[in-house]
Amino acid sequence: MSLATPSPSSLTGAFDLSEHNTLGLAARALHGGFLTEPQDVAAAHDFASRRGLPFHLLGGGSNCVLAPEIEAVVGLVRLRGRSLDRSTPDLVRVTARAGESWADLVAWTVAQGIGGLENLAGIPGTVGAAPIQNIGAYGIELADVFDHLTALEVGTGRRLRFDRAACRFAYRHSRFKEAPGRYMVCDVTLALPQPWRPVLGYAGLDALDGPVTPRRVMEAVLALRSAKLPDWRRTGNAGSFFHNPILPAEAVARLPEMPSHPVEGGIKLSAGWLLEAAGLKGARHGGAGFSDQHALVLVNHGGATFEDVTALAARAVRTVETRFGVTLVQEPVTLR
Repeated sequence: MSLATPSPSSLTGAFDLSEHNTLGLAARALHGGFLTEPQDVAAAHDFASRRGLPFHLLGGGSNCVLAPEIEAVVGLVRLRGRSLDRSTPDLVRVTARAGESWADLVAWTVAQGIGGLENLAGIPGTVGAAPIQNIGAYGIELADVFDHLTALEVGTGRRLRFDRAACRFAYRHSRFKEAPGRYMVCDVTLALPQPWRPVLGYAGLDALDGPVTPRRVMEAVLALRSAKLPDWRRTGNAGSFFHNPILPAEAVARLPEMPSHPVEGGIKLSAGWLLEAAGLKGARHGGAGFSDQHALVLVNHGGATFEDVTALAARAVRTVETRFGVTLVQEPVTLR
């Protein structure tokens, strides 16, 4: 474990997180370090416990809003490695450790002619965070290609295996969000059916003609993302800032002008549409603003503070609730 302190036995000083969150907020934790093996987690957790401090895990920092001073120990997961298993005739299993870049993993599989992840191309963050959030885009969720994961129970050091049912996946949800910090994902195994069948039902992909390959679908997805979503490497952001609300059918019936579609558990609305209809597209507070490209993405125009972000988000929630009677729920996790 690499720690931002003089030595492992004298953990003092701050750990700068400013370069470890895609929203680009200036932040630092009381202590922190890079976790390169599962056993590092136990050491960091024990260090935090002995000092009565919270212990937080971060992957790529792509789904968080960080306060300037975080009174906690923060571990950045950096477990590396990935592999393929072709021993089963009708599928390829892809295993990656938690610290691998998700976007790089997708590109790696496609480069080898393996389809199944291309609709999830370009999503920032790490492999370990993907099942926690049950990431999804362009007609696919992680749950659709998930086989199993192994995780470390942080408090006990037990290593556990979770299959798809045990993960309790739902829209942008898993059992791991129900108990934040209890588990650290160590590695994830995905099962990609062969022969490959493209998923092209999403607008923009349904127009692909000629020979369709995983690479062509990935390139189309990346083009769609580029046209709609700001690149966090140029304009800091945490992706979609609010969940798409899922309401009972009778509640949606009172809002006939609103685009919606049925899903398990109710009717899903578009949070981006709600924000834009409420006049929040392009709205700013200090250095924070809702993107001119997509109202659902809150961006850092430069020098945005934690207070700018939280004030603008609170304004959005109030405005949408007043206008439509729908309460938006923030997607990125706030660490203080």
